[in-house]
Amino acid sequence: MGAIILSAVSLGTLWAVMTLGVYITYRILNIADLTVEGSIATGAAVAAHLISVGVSPWAATAAAIGSGMLAGLATGLLHTKLKIPPLLAGILTMIALYSVNLRIMGKSNIPLLKTATVFTGIQTAFNLDKNIAILIIGVICALAVSVFMYWFFGTELGCAVRDTGSNPQMARAQGINTDTMINIGLVISNGLVAFSGALIAQNQSYADVQMGTGSIVIGLASLIIGEVLFAMKTNSFKRVIFAVCLGAVLYRVIIALVLKAGMNPNDLKLFTAITVAFCLALPVGRGYLMTIAKSLKGGGSNA
Repeated sequence: MGAIILSAVSLGTLWAVMTLGVYITYRILNIADLTVEGSIATGAAVAAHLISVGVSPWAATAAAIGSGMLAGLATGLLHTKLKIPPLLAGILTMIALYSVNLRIMGKSNIPLLKTATVFTGIQTAFNLDKNIAILIIGVICALAVSVFMYWFFGTELGCAVRDTGSNPQMARAQGINTDTMINIGLVISNGLVAFSGALIAQNQSYADVQMGTGSIVIGLASLIIGEVLFAMKTNSFKRVIFAVCLGAVLYRVIIALVLKAGMNPNDLKLFTAITVAFCLALPVGRGYLMTIAKSLKGGGSNA
């Protein structure tokens, strides 16, 4: 059981980077960006292809981040310049990226067995278990991304991005170019998603063109679990970022435990959808319970 939990936690730190990217679009920009399902596979495809031809794993991962940023920019331009609704713009980019990813890989799957990854260096140097090495690199990457987000969204430019998502009319009235801010947010978000995809591909030792399917639901599930359990009543941006990372780790632990309990892997997407719906409904359910409690208390007082 301990090995299962360790594996889930280490994988969760890699997905935490992706969840932070989803947080930027879903919470900060207030956009449901489906580009994620394509850009996570693009990051994996670029990293896997470059590693397979002998490029340094870290250089390949950096290139993967750049590819994700380009994918986010494509969605942003479709939305801001061609005035396509953001949801549809994301879908169009996601569809296009499927063909792009096949072009990058040359086939539907690239194995990374017996090749160096970002994890093998520390694993070999300190003679660590693979999951321990993944956990260390995952924590470092998630921490670095969290620090970057906390710093960036505290700058004048970052605050402009947050203002654009919060109240675009007011932002424009203050002289902010909201189109540019949306593009910046989408670029950063999908860069992080591709970063996560590159790490996940190196962890599982292959990249597949289908690996992005359902990733937006996983990201939202991790995000909502983190917010509901760890950041429901706070306005602290630092705590929210931390909660999002914890949500990603906790989601992977939950998945590992339900699989260990005997759940059919084919039911995982249904389980994830139910989990997301339940977490989204919690504030409404809490409101209903409070209303009922007040009515009962009022009735008791009248009696």
